[in-house]
Amino acid sequence: MFKRIEPKPGQESVWDYPRPPRLEPSTKHIQVIFNGITLADSTKTYRVLETSHPPGYYIPATDIKMEYLTLSPRQTFCEWKGVARYYTLLAEDRKIPNVGWNYPSPTERFAALKDCIAFYPSLLDACYVDGERVQAQEGDFYGGWITNDIVGPFKGGMGTLSW
Repeated sequence: MFKRIEPKPGQESVWDYPRPPRLEPSTKHIQVIFNGITLADSTKTYRVLETSHPPGYYIPATDIKMEYLTLSPRQTFCEWKGVARYYTLLAEDRKIPNVGWNYPSPTERFAALKDCIAFYPSLLDACYVDGERVQAQEGDFYGGWITNDIVGPFKGGMGTLSW
């Protein structure tokens, strides 16, 4: 079992996030770095907030260097957002399959995500929120971004599936 970490002033607890998840716009400065390239740089993102998960950031494709991404054959289904398609990242001699995903035809509630891509920070060299380097959410299913203003415990690691 887990013990909720009480947030301090200026922090959010993932246990206060809703289920079903909530989508909210964010003006935080988001950067994604890979192989010395700033792959994404935006202050016009969306956060998905869901109970027990650190936020996932969705970046508009217009703020991403799309020339480094190609569609992967992988697809998954989210009961809240719809069918996700994945992207492979190739920059010079480094290739990472399924590094990010988007919802080309999201449900009405998540329509704003249509032209946005989320990335797994665990697969990239660095991801930043307002200049703070992100810690990746454990596990290979979720793509949450952990910063000092988010407290858990977080779902995703070994033994957390039944939470």
